[in-house]
This record gives sequence, structure tokens and C-alpha cells, in this order.
Amino acid sequence: MNKPTLDQLRIERKPEKQSSRAPWIVSIAVLLLAGLLAWTFWFNAASEVEVQTAVAQEAGNRKAGTVLNASGYVTARRQATVSSKFTGKVTEVLIEEGMLVDEGQVLARLDDSNIRASFELAAAQLVSSRRNLDETEALLREARISLERTRRLEARDLASESELDRSRALSESLAAQLERKRADVVVAERQLDIYRQQLEDSIIRAPFAGVIVAKNAQPGEMISPISAGGGFTRTGIGTIVDMSSLEIEIDVNEAYINRVAPGQGVVATLDAWPDWKVPGHVIAIIPTADRQRATVEVRVGFDELDPRILPDMGVKVAFQEAEENGPEQMAGVLVPNSALYRLDGREYVYVVSGGQADRRAVASEDQPGGQALVISGLAPGETVVIEGPPELTDGAAVRERNK
Repeated sequence: MNKPTLDQLRIERKPEKQSSRAPWIVSIAVLLLAGLLAWTFWFNAASEVEVQTAVAQEAGNRKAGTVLNASGYVTARRQATVSSKFTGKVTEVLIEEGMLVDEGQVLARLDDSNIRASFELAAAQLVSSRRNLDETEALLREARISLERTRRLEARDLASESELDRSRALSESLAAQLERKRADVVVAERQLDIYRQQLEDSIIRAPFAGVIVAKNAQPGEMISPISAGGGFTRTGIGTIVDMSSLEIEIDVNEAYINRVAPGQGVVATLDAWPDWKVPGHVIAIIPTADRQRATVEVRVGFDELDPRILPDMGVKVAFQEAEENGPEQMAGVLVPNSALYRLDGREYVYVVSGGQADRRAVASEDQPGGQALVISGLAPGETVVIEGPPELTDGAAVRERNK
């Protein structure tokens, strides 16, 4: 076929018109998908927290000012250096500094080899005494039967009166021996109890629950309840402190003791935590004065103990004047105590803003009813976290859940 004929058979195709809306539709779909993915990621990554709005607290009745400032030290009312009842060699020490112990818990053990040998000897002597007692009881039964038989024979003139006397004497003698051997058994039991108690005394136990603050002996050393010369004998295994008995001892100049009264409120400031105000009260005024220093000792108790309070810490105490117009109220904002976080001796709250947790340093004072009065660092109306995950950090994404 010639070329003109082939050209007639060709099908002419018209170019397709491209839609001008297609790129916009694709762009919108991509943006919607990206937004959905971002929202899903934020929703899953954000921590759910319970929040509450900080409430303003106006200034009202206040306590009167401080009437006396003094300094002292934190002391433990219940503290003991644990030792043994007798001199012995330490074979095992089961304590370390900082360890919590319960009442009766084993702290150390002494060498009990000699005591155990004496205990076993006393146990064998007790067994022997009981065997002698059984033997004497058998002989006494036989003597009483013989006495009864001799008495019947003597009644029929078949035995002499002297034979009856010998049978009676033998029976009475065996009865006396039986009583003595019963007493010997009691003595052997008491001797065994002594060695049993000595074995128990070789185990040194905690006299009360507390914290070990000093470890004074090691295995192989000698320990004694009394001080021995030469410095080679220890006088204690360790020192235990009951942390629930912590209080403050203060020496107040006798010229100002009239400003202190039992039950009086105080505000204590530990030298280690100068920004932390610890409320307390006067427990007692010791009714005697130190002639050399012209001071009177005052015992001050903490209203609430805290793990940061340790024995022998220095502390300054401000004795407060008695309240006259009700409890103290200060200007600030009220939040629940659960909103406060403590880190390195500082107090913080987490403020929720824009879906994020903003950590704020604050200063606060305790209030009745489980509330805290934030004096600085927080404004009324701001939303604070009162319950959240332990791993909550500054700037973390959060989802609010109102209480």
C-alpha cells in the first residue's frame, strides 16, 4: 500500500486537558494527613495530669512577731551505742552506716564456742541427773514393797522387829535420796538455762527500731561492755538512732528565759536548708540553770519530721509570740500540698500553659486542711498540676484533667 493510504488509517488523538484543581486537592490531603499524624503523636506523647486553679488568699490576721532568737542543735532523744553483755570476740557484723533496722534484729554475733561446749556439758549432766532420779524411784518402789512384806511377816511373828526397822529405814533413806535427786535435776535445768541465756547474749540485737549512724567493730576484734586499757578492745558494735525522736536542744540565756513557755510555737531554720522554715513547739524547759554559762536548756519538738532533718545539724530557732486573733493568714495563693515538688531543697510547682508544663520555683508555707500558701512565684488564676506522673519534667507536653 502506498503512503497516502496508510496515513488515512492513522487515528488522531487529541491531547488531554489537565485539571487545574488536581494539585490543590493533593496538597490539602497531604496537609490533613500530616495534621492528623501530628495530633495523634502529641496526644499519645502528652502526659495526662490533674490540674486545679490557684486561689488568691488575702492578707488577714497575722501572728505577732518573734520574741526571741536562739541557736542549737538537732539531737535524738532515743540513741544508743549497742554493745555486748560480756567480753568476747566478734565473729560477724551485719550492719552498715545508714541501714534501717527493726527492734530485735540481729546486728552482730560473738564467738560462742566455749559457751556452747559448757551448754552441751550441762545438757549431758541434766540427762544423767534424770537417769539417777529414775533409778532411785525404782529402788524406792522395791523398798516399799519389801517394807510392806516385812510388816506382814512381823505381824505373824515370822520376822523380827529389827528386820522391820531395817526395811523401814531403807525405804525412808531412798525417799530422801529421791527428793535430793529431784532437786539435782532442777539445779541441772537451771544450769542449762544459764548457758542457754549466755548463748543468746552472744547474739547482739537492736534494742529499738532506728538507723545505724556508726559502725564501731569488725569481725575478729574484741568487744567489751566496759572500757579496757590499750585501745584494742571495742566498747560497742555500733550506734543506732531513732529518727522519730529527733528534737532541738537550745541553751537560752537565763535573762531571756521569761520569753519562753511550754507549748509555745517556734519557727526553726536548719543551717543546711536556710530557705526552709520548719514549724515546731516548745516541749519543755529544763528546770535548772548552767552556772558557768548562765543558760537554761530548752527542748523544742518538730510539728512534722522530715528525712532532711538529721542528728547534730545546726539550727536557728525563732520563738513566736502567742497568737491573739486566730491563725496566721498571709497574702498569696492557695494550692493543695500535692502541687508542691521538692528538689535539692527548693520547692516547685508545674504551671500548665499552652499544653506544656512550666516548672516554677516558689516559696510556700503550710496551711490547715492540706493546703499550702504560695507567697511568691505563682499568680492567682494560674493552672497548676496537682497530680501527674513521677517523670514529669519542665516543658513536657500535658493533657489537662480537671479535678
